[in-house]
Amino acid sequence: MNKRLPKKVNLPKSNLSWSSDTELVGLVLELVPKEDASIYPQYAIALHAWFLDQVRSIDPELSAYLHDGESEKPFTISALDGEIVSSGRAVQLSANTTYRWYVTALSQRVAEWMGRWVENLPAEINLRNATLQIRGFSIAHTPTTYAQLLNFEHQETLTLKFLTPTSFRRKGHHFPLPVPVNVFHSYLRRWNDFSGKPVDQDAFLNWVDESVLILRHQITSAKVLAGKKGAVTGFTGAIELGLTKEASKQPEFYQLFYALGKLAPYCGTGHKTTFGLGQTRLGWSSATATDVTEVESLLAKRIEDLTAIFKTQRKRTGGDRAEEIALKWATILARREMGESLQVIAEDLEMPYETVKTYAKLSRRALKLE
Repeated sequence: MNKRLPKKVNLPKSNLSWSSDTELVGLVLELVPKEDASIYPQYAIALHAWFLDQVRSIDPELSAYLHDGESEKPFTISALDGEIVSSGRAVQLSANTTYRWYVTALSQRVAEWMGRWVENLPAEINLRNATLQIRGFSIAHTPTTYAQLLNFEHQETLTLKFLTPTSFRRKGHHFPLPVPVNVFHSYLRRWNDFSGKPVDQDAFLNWVDESVLILRHQITSAKVLAGKKGAVTGFTGAIELGLTKEASKQPEFYQLFYALGKLAPYCGTGHKTTFGLGQTRLGWSSATATDVTEVESLLAKRIEDLTAIFKTQRKRTGGDRAEEIALKWATILARREMGESLQVIAEDLEMPYETVKTYAKLSRRALKLE
């Protein structure tokens, strides 16, 4: 069966090339809605799915690895950066307004795929209720390698700005504070997975705990949707870090500290970086943190509250399974209350429709017991 091929974007590519040994690169796409559109608050799920489908169209094996691989994900995507406001139970995109979307590669294989991808980009991105035209694209983060990160010049202090809500997993819970050990643990995981130059994790993090100082910070917190299900409390803002006088006595870790700082804009910080969380830049005031829309905050809070209710009801069963079911029930019910169809929810969560339908009934029944 012949399949109709999507139109491709015809834009200059002269500044969009990198060598075959590139391991890290970031792109920014300029997207413009064809018309005013309302999209659901968890639209980052659709961006994530669209990106993986683009990978699949060129390299199905890589797409399967990115989707199912148990290691760190060798890519990040952002949410849409631009004028986004709440509109009832949805968020509103404006026609003829440019939105920026960032995509990064963290491994040589993904960087190589990205080089082929930009040579033949589709003309538009379809987000269910919105069609976004790709009007332009450029390099946002310079093509480089992990080895080159070790040799970049650096200032004495390191300043990191967290543009989108950022959070860590700690003792089974979300931890919304930029404690250096947590920040650098998230960078080191990517480094050890993709650089080919693994470093002893415990030794380095002990050095961070002893050597890294927070010189100043300006952070705020917000509840935000976390990928396919659930919600987290994350932080945005900036921190400036320095080192103790004794830090340079371990030159390998001293050098790695600055290299991981340079890695931050590529890999993001914390978890759910493939769904727009943890977008990070260098510098104190070079960019503005992205505001969380009111409707997203409300949905995140509703999911969190429902999860707590369902976990309490199921606590007698115990275990991770009970917690996972409580989270799924909460996500499904909260999104259903926002007017989304069960079919759409099932597609986003990659669950059978009948299972989602059953969970919706069970969660409503459980809520009536409160």
